[in-house]
Amino acid sequence: MTAAFNYLSIGEVLALLLEDFPDVTISKIRFLESQGLIEPERTASGYRKFSQAEVDRLKFILREQRENFTPLKVIRTRLDSDASAEMLRVDDTTAPRGLGHIPTRQVNSHPSGQVKSQAPPLLAPTISLVRPLFATDPKIPRSYDRSEIISAASIDEATLVDLEHFGILRSRRVGVTDLYDEIDLEILLTAANFLNLGFEARHLKTWKNAAMQEVSLFETRIVPMMRQRNPTARQEALAMLKDLVEQGGRLRAAFIAAQSRDHIESR
Repeated sequence: MTAAFNYLSIGEVLALLLEDFPDVTISKIRFLESQGLIEPERTASGYRKFSQAEVDRLKFILREQRENFTPLKVIRTRLDSDASAEMLRVDDTTAPRGLGHIPTRQVNSHPSGQVKSQAPPLLAPTISLVRPLFATDPKIPRSYDRSEIISAASIDEATLVDLEHFGILRSRRVGVTDLYDEIDLEILLTAANFLNLGFEARHLKTWKNAAMQEVSLFETRIVPMMRQRNPTARQEALAMLKDLVEQGGRLRAAFIAAQSRDHIESR
């Protein structure tokens, strides 16, 4: 692998793995990270960057699951004991093959730089983060360290610790610093409002789990597009993802309004 490919974004890793593991998704990669099986580094803005070693670990994990149906607990034991080093196949490579044309290397290779933002639809408060997520400005999202995000959200350390304990948000470790972005701040601000209304941090898992399921559903549409050999496939997939995020926000808000109207409308 050349110096230019020392690190890959999560989207580039997905494109790299799809040829051998067609069922893999970004949600799957994130799940493996949440289980401590992989530990990609983070940029100053919090984006994942994968080394060749991390891609090799991913291939080993996915192959063990597919070919040997090995439980994650056993895979973790093998990885911790460095037994996986002997199991990696000699012909494994992290250089893109059939899907090599899909990733586009940039200074910041996160998908946020790919699609121009548009004016939010009528239900803007429910999807206001679509624009920073897909923004073209490289300064968005900005980074906050731990003390900065506590101050910006007007909360205390104990509240942040409680929300992190229940997985409501998670920092990106860069060196010895915990970093957060604008989306983390929005989660923290909204979560704090729920806490002030009498909810507990554990109750907010309902929203996070629902969001994970929603994004997994989106991936059923965009991952097949990324498998295509059309050079514009990735751009089209990202444009569709932006539209899906917007429409998902609108539909979610409408469903909540529909379920709530019996408590609001006078009969």
